[in-house]
Amino acid sequence: MQKLSDEETNTALQVLKGWSYNCNAIEKKFVFKDFNEAFGFLTRIALYSEKVNHHADWSGVYNKVNIKLSTHEESGVTQKDIDFAEEIEKYL
Repeated sequence: MQKLSDEETNTALQVLKGWSYNCNAIEKKFVFKDFNEAFGFLTRIALYSEKVNHHADWSGVYNKVNIKLSTHEESGVTQKDIDFAEEIEKYL
């Protein structure tokens, strides 16, 4: 999968509300009602991640979850990351 240009990434993010681009990755911070809601969200993402063999960098503290997506083999953002972000949005 080929790395997207900055322009291609920014265009793709126009439909992904709350996601930002930092040159090598796209990322979003999520806030949930409580720990259980945040943990459930991470669990659903983990199962999807295994299914598509693409793993996010993430961190979670109580009700906050930070997710960063990039394709390490390409040292940047690919369509695979955009697709993953779109899938994550379905879990909200």
